[in-house]
This record gives sequence, C-alpha cells and structure tokens, in this order.
Amino acid sequence: MLKANSRLDNRGPPGAVAAAQAARPPAPARAPFRATHGVTRATFPYARPMRSGRRIGVFGGTFDPVHVGHLAAAANARHAAALDVVLMVVSNRPWQKVSSRCVTPAPERLALVGAAVQGLDWLQVSDIEVRRGGDSYTADTLVELAADHPQDELFLVVGADVAAELGTWERGVELRRLATLVVVNRPSVDVPAVDPRWRVVHAGMPAMDISSTDLRERVRDGRPLDFLVPPQAIRYIQQRGLYSDPR
Repeated sequence: MLKANSRLDNRGPPGAVAAAQAARPPAPARAPFRATHGVTRATFPYARPMRSGRRIGVFGGTFDPVHVGHLAAAANARHAAALDVVLMVVSNRPWQKVSSRCVTPAPERLALVGAAVQGLDWLQVSDIEVRRGGDSYTADTLVELAADHPQDELFLVVGADVAAELGTWERGVELRRLATLVVVNRPSVDVPAVDPRWRVVHAGMPAMDISSTDLRERVRDGRPLDFLVPPQAIRYIQQRGLYSDPR
C-alpha cells in the first residue's frame, strides 16, 4: 500500500526535508491589493495621476425639486468615473434662474435633497454654497473643496445640456485645473463637443423625461409625484406645503 508520505521518500528523511524548507529565504511580501473598479489609464486618457485620497463627484444644481432623474444621473456618474462619493451641491442663489422665476428658498431645497439621499452612504447633500451665501459659482465651490480636501480628486458632474454651455462659465481655466469633467448623457440628447482641454469621462443613463418644472406644476394641479420624486422628499414637500402656490 502507498503511504501518505511516500512521495517524500526520495528526498531523504523527514527531518532533512523540514530543515531544507526552513532554510529557504522568505518569499517577498506582496503589495496590498487595491481595488480599481475596472478603471485603467486607458479608460481616462486625460486624467491626472491618481491621488491617495478619494474620488469625489461634485453635482451641483438648484434641485427645485430634486427628483429620481437627479439620483440616476449621480449613480451613473459614480459608476462611470469610479467615484467614492457624490456630493449634491445645492445652489444658494442660481444666478441663471432667479431672473426668470421665483426659486424656492435655499434652506428648503437643502432639506429636500437631504431627505432624498437619506440612507445612501455614497450620495450626500452639501451646503457649501448655501453657507457661502450670495450668487453660486461652481469655481468658488471647487476652490473651497480642493482646499478642504487636498488629497482627494474632484470630478465635476454635469448633464450633456450643461456641458454644451461650459464655454460661458466663469473662470473656465480654473475649473479645468481643479476637476475632471463627467458628462452624463441621455439617449435622446446629442453629446456636445467639449473643449479638448478638459479631462472628460462620459456616463450614459436611461432616458428619463422628468423635469422640475413639470413636477412643480403637478403639485399645483394635485397630481401625484410617486415614482418621480423619492418618497422621503415627497413627504417633505407635503409637510412643508411646497409648490402649492402659483409662482
């Protein structure tokens, strides 16, 4: 019968084998594994070298009100750019809109977004522009975030319609220096030509024909917001009586 240790018979006595194994030099230590979520240099040919900190998405907007299309855009941006967290930055005074309509007070919109992202660790509401006050400019926000998080890498999340207008934004050179651009595109919208000086990541998302303008009208008309606005945000709208008065 073949014994369990018979393969070692031609290597000498068991004691000699153990001594030989003990004399072997230790194997070199392996570098700790770091997950990259499938991101390679080929994926982002214009990206800056990876920093040691987090990858932070900066998704600004009026969010009046926030809806599931906003959350879907944030989720798809997170996936495409392998972001660790996405900040939904509520504008304090959106200078592009205040001249054309009455905007809901910033504290109400901030609380509304906070309710919408409740329970999502990777998606957070930011009051950075509300605390700063005055007109909201993305360049100011990125400068402040870069100073507060020097080890982290910033990614500016915008829709395809906004990306087409980047040439009109204040301090474009500073924006390009501080962040990589993440353009979220819906199938029904043509992808705009972006200034090649930007580092760009493209993120696709399903077609979702939802607008905040229509949602405000639905509230005034008494129509439901179900499956268009997160449930927690619907409750806040109802409790506060938001959007019920004509504007």
